[in-house]
Amino acid sequence: MFIQNLSEYIEYLSIERGLSINTQEAYRNDILFFIEFLASENIESFEKIQRAHINRYIRELRSKNYATSSITRKIASLRGWFRWMISMEIITSDPTEALEQPKMARRLPKVLSVSEILELLNEDLTSLERAILELLYACGLRVSELVNLSLSNVNLEQEYVRCFGKGSKERIIPLGNQAKQAICRYLKKRELILLDNNISSNALFLDDNGSPITRQKVYIFVKNLGNLINKTLSPHTFRHSFATHLLENGADLRIVQELLGHADVSTTQLYTHVSKKRLKDIYFSIN
Repeated sequence: MFIQNLSEYIEYLSIERGLSINTQEAYRNDILFFIEFLASENIESFEKIQRAHINRYIRELRSKNYATSSITRKIASLRGWFRWMISMEIITSDPTEALEQPKMARRLPKVLSVSEILELLNEDLTSLERAILELLYACGLRVSELVNLSLSNVNLEQEYVRCFGKGSKERIIPLGNQAKQAICRYLKKRELILLDNNISSNALFLDDNGSPITRQKVYIFVKNLGNLINKTLSPHTFRHSFATHLLENGADLRIVQELLGHADVSTTQLYTHVSKKRLKDIYFSIN
């Protein structure tokens, strides 16, 4: 019963909400975890789910040392599921209604300095690695947006990248000269890969065997980059750095919001706090 209902909900998220495959899977996994909890409580129907069960579920998550951010996300997934069931008249009451979210400590994202970015760009990188690094930093792309780029998403003549972010929202990002040159050099290598493997592909970034590059390969590449400067890096570090450096150089907050594809400007405002902290750190380091 629960599983069939969950499948219908995920279908709704896909067709009507237009959420990405990754987001759909995150919702599915969160709700499956809750369904497993219900089984341990011998709950077999929606009518038997009470607020007390939700509270016990949250206590169990805490007892398993889940991070506050993970608990918050799992609660949000449940809320969405129950709200959908209310709208579909599957249930008459929502046990997550008025449920308070755990308070999260506001952590500022880690960013690289401009000199650290330049140090990485001066490394002996392959044409593929350099093009990936340029797009992660110069365009602030999410890793999912990067690996899903097709040839038609990059317009070298008009110097822009068209990508699709969360909820399949389209945005256009200017392409700087260095990023453009890096892509041009990589495209020559890409042509050889297609010829060597006797294949055709619309994906922009390809492995040597002609397969579209995976998120995992990008993560490994970025992790290895971090080792060069003794830092733990993820692809998102370059997105954080992109936003912070723009704001430090006087970019308008709303423009940065547009470039990042944030639905709410409050998400982008976090980077203003990063900029202020960095300026404070620099001040005290030289005084």
